[in-house]
Amino acid sequence: MTRAMMRQRGGAGVVGAVLRTLAMVCVLVFVLALPGAAQQAEEPDYKDWQAVAGKVEKTLTEAQTPDTELSTLRAEMVKWRNTFTNAQGVNADQIETVRGQVAALGTPPAEGEAEDPAIAKRRAELTETLASLQAPGIAAGEAASRADGLIRNIDRILRERQADKLLLLSPSPLNPVNWPAAVSLLRWTGAWIYDETIWRFTRPINWDTLRNNAPLIAVLVLVSGLLLARGGHWMGGIAGWLLGKTRMRGRYLIMGVMSLGQVLVPVMGAVLLVTALRSTSLFGPIMTRLFEMLPGLLLVVLMGWWLGQRVFPARPGDPTVLALNDERGTEGRFHAVMLGLALALHLVILNWIAPRAQDYLGGAGNIAAGKAEEIALRADAAMAVIWALLQIFAAISLFRLGQLLRRQARGQRATDDETAFRFKIFKWLGNGTILIALIAPILGWIGYISAANALIWPAISTLGVLALVATVQRFIGELYLLASQLRPSFDAADPPADGQSTAGGSLVQVLAGFVLLLVALPVLALIWGARVEDLVEVWTRFRAGVSLGGVRISPSSFVTFVAVFGIGYALTRLVQGALKSSVLPKTRIDKGGQNAIVSGLGYLGIFLATVLAITSAGIDLSSLAIVAGALSVGIGFGLQNIVSNFVSGIILLIERPISEGDWIEVGGQQGIVKSISVRSTRIETFDRTDVIIPNADFVSAQVTNWTRGNLTGRVIVKVGVAYGTDTRRVETILKEIAEAHPLVMLNPPPRVLFMGFGADSLQFEIRALLSDVNFQLSAASDMYHAIARRFAQEGIEIPFAQRDIWLRNPQALAMGAVPSRPEAAAADAPAAGTGAAVVASARPAPELMDNPETEDDSQ
Repeated sequence: MTRAMMRQRGGAGVVGAVLRTLAMVCVLVFVLALPGAAQQAEEPDYKDWQAVAGKVEKTLTEAQTPDTELSTLRAEMVKWRNTFTNAQGVNADQIETVRGQVAALGTPPAEGEAEDPAIAKRRAELTETLASLQAPGIAAGEAASRADGLIRNIDRILRERQADKLLLLSPSPLNPVNWPAAVSLLRWTGAWIYDETIWRFTRPINWDTLRNNAPLIAVLVLVSGLLLARGGHWMGGIAGWLLGKTRMRGRYLIMGVMSLGQVLVPVMGAVLLVTALRSTSLFGPIMTRLFEMLPGLLLVVLMGWWLGQRVFPARPGDPTVLALNDERGTEGRFHAVMLGLALALHLVILNWIAPRAQDYLGGAGNIAAGKAEEIALRADAAMAVIWALLQIFAAISLFRLGQLLRRQARGQRATDDETAFRFKIFKWLGNGTILIALIAPILGWIGYISAANALIWPAISTLGVLALVATVQRFIGELYLLASQLRPSFDAADPPADGQSTAGGSLVQVLAGFVLLLVALPVLALIWGARVEDLVEVWTRFRAGVSLGGVRISPSSFVTFVAVFGIGYALTRLVQGALKSSVLPKTRIDKGGQNAIVSGLGYLGIFLATVLAITSAGIDLSSLAIVAGALSVGIGFGLQNIVSNFVSGIILLIERPISEGDWIEVGGQQGIVKSISVRSTRIETFDRTDVIIPNADFVSAQVTNWTRGNLTGRVIVKVGVAYGTDTRRVETILKEIAEAHPLVMLNPPPRVLFMGFGADSLQFEIRALLSDVNFQLSAASDMYHAIARRFAQEGIEIPFAQRDIWLRNPQALAMGAVPSRPEAAAADAPAAGTGAAVVASARPAPELMDNPETEDDSQ
């Protein structure tokens, strides 16, 4: 792909991103504008409200008010509160207009100062009008506050009653006396079902109905039997075929979706079977109610099996949503099914057997009042025994599943932070599961059946919800990678390793998991005992917003802020892109000036977008002025360097002493300016390394700009010749060499200067202006090559340094004896001036280099 194509593609990507941003912002604005389209609320009937509020307050003082009646009253109070909340905004436009008129009159005079009578009269009229306009809103606010207080009182009473139910002590299942009551309840329920069914079978009208619906019933039973018996097997075969034969991308995603059919197809068969049984008219209300529950119960059991397959895959090498190993996978799948079965039995007892116990108690209506309390106690004891047995059954599987989760956290070694965090979550989850599995049965067998049920069944449901969230998160990651064609194509013979996620680590998958957890939070709250009214109340208060320092921040104001700022930011980037690519290149402004204009426009656009967003959101920052002033002092001291660099960056963009592409030198660093940002400037050195320099250094320190204004620059080439050389001849040769170079400018012409007499040579310099100073080193190198060649042709010698070496003991060298001590050498040394003088080159002779008595007396 050529660079032009890449630039075109990158530009298209930027335009696409801007268009997507604008589309998202338009959607937000449209959603935000929906509430504003509603009509203005009518004025509430305060007389009716006073009567209703008094009735509710009187009802709350009665201790025996049923929960259903309290819930009804609460719903009515919520309607009244919504009415009053909407009425608080009445006359808002007129109030704003009158406030503007009052402000136009100016600041009221201080006490004791006179004011123009006409202005004073007009101010009094406007003040009275403003008070009358604000009166309905104030009354609505007071009524809304009263309604909110009543709602809080009702919620408090309901929560206290719910807590009392959890602490209710039932007959202990450990007492053998209570077991016959459970047997009696089950026997009575079976006898009731038998009598009801026999009576139905003896009615001729029911057989007539069966004969009339026989064809439909036969078809439904046949289809349901096939779906129940073979539907799961068929869907499993299709999923296995896709995994083993298909080579396309995303086949693991397709396999997971097809395996979900192993749950849905049998449930569809159960629905058809229930329809067939109801069409026979041979079963009474009790059995019909049980049949109606059958699809839901089957769905719970099969979902437990399906989630167990996702967490503990049956096939070796299949990906697992929690990246678990294959150790004890069979046991994990078994306990997942058992927990699903336990949850289904829990629903049967709660929705089918428990109402039968109430009917069993109601059967004592013809018995004396003294016997009714005894029958109620026996029914309570029977339900306690049944619940305790089911809790033991569920606790065993829950305990083993918690151990498996702990083993995963303990048996594997974390390779990175993400894996370590996942193992820590497994450990906490396993410890909590084990703790609940131990505590709940103990509470149940003591007699706290409600408390035990409030622990063990929400714990099982929570595990199911978390497993479902992890599964859906993985599916979303796989779908994203399939859509973006980023997932590698695995062969069936080369599946991913254990626990490997083919969608591993994508940002979309992480964000999807975060969103799914947020969606699951209300579900988990309902599972653990929260009421729907509680969640609605939380959402209402969330929409109302919170007050921070007199400023109310609500979701609507936040969305308005994001929408307006997003529009402003998108328009700023769009204008910047248009100027940089279309308008500025057609002007005579240099590249540095173009970059300064684009950057300055970006800062201005973001600032204006922020101001407009704050204004549009209705956020009044005047109440935070004092706090902001105090914070600005502390921030100023703590961030003074950042502020200094920011202001310096603005100065650089305005004065433009440096621009992108300039060759500069600052603080001992040389390089090409690549970018100028708000805080710092990035230069690329000639070693191809990036150096980040704070902008303040360019304002306060000395900066050398080699290419500012133009590219011309001077080069100095130094050379020395031997003594005795014709200096005028040397000057002529050097000038010819300088003028012959293509980069040397001839106006002004280059100059050759005789700089002086050096220690070893006559010193000359070539000083010339280059048309492009960026090639300074290469031009100097070319001149040096030319000088060496011409001097060789002309016989001009380029000298090198010479040294005089004095030998203090030439006699010792001649005799081959070297004194062992410096003192001896000094004693044998000749008098000063008698030594032999030898003139040699800078590199001494080999026989002298190893002599410890040799000294370099360089002058």
